[in-house]
Amino acid sequence: MTKYRFAVLASGEGSNLQALINQVHQPGLASLVLVLSDIEGAGALERARAASVPAVSLPPLPREGRKRYHERVGKALAAATPDLIVLAGYMRLLPPEFIAAMPPIINVHPSVLPAFPGLHAPIQALDYGAKITGCTVHVVDQGMDTGPIIYQEALPVLPEDTADSLHGRIKSLEHIALVRAVKAFALGRVKISGRKIELKEDIDAYQESINQCI
Repeated sequence: MTKYRFAVLASGEGSNLQALINQVHQPGLASLVLVLSDIEGAGALERARAASVPAVSLPPLPREGRKRYHERVGKALAAATPDLIVLAGYMRLLPPEFIAAMPPIINVHPSVLPAFPGLHAPIQALDYGAKITGCTVHVVDQGMDTGPIIYQEALPVLPEDTADSLHGRIKSLEHIALVRAVKAFALGRVKISGRKIELKEDIDAYQESINQCI
């Protein structure tokens, strides 16, 4: 049986990517076949190369536009033949044509959606006075952080939290939830029916990991 293949799109330093390398790719649960970044010199690319994972820097061209840029991204992904695409800190909105042409795409977002979509979610949570926030792993659709929800995890907003401290604690949750999601896809335990996600898994070990973060 061919091993499950996944690709990662990332724009930043790549801590979520590192969790996937450490806990999914290197143990052999699924093969990370490509890391692509829109930012030349992104930390995610260095993490991929350090793990001997193919890494591609593909910055947009001047006046290229979102659709044409993602046509180039799509060609690079198609050559890698992934079964799943993971957005791990990828900061560009995907065109509908790209989403329709690709295998399932999932994203991790630093809030309990639908609260605080878009950029700077931890700051939004603090400004709003939220008492609870967290992270969401969801299937990507044509909206901004509006796709069907796979996992959500919550943690309290502490009185002393700053945007950086809150985001750091959320990141710890993201690493666990994103790894869990990719493992579930690789094992064939995810069924998508419209906005409903059916999961078949044992969550005891996962819940123990979450408890350590909150």
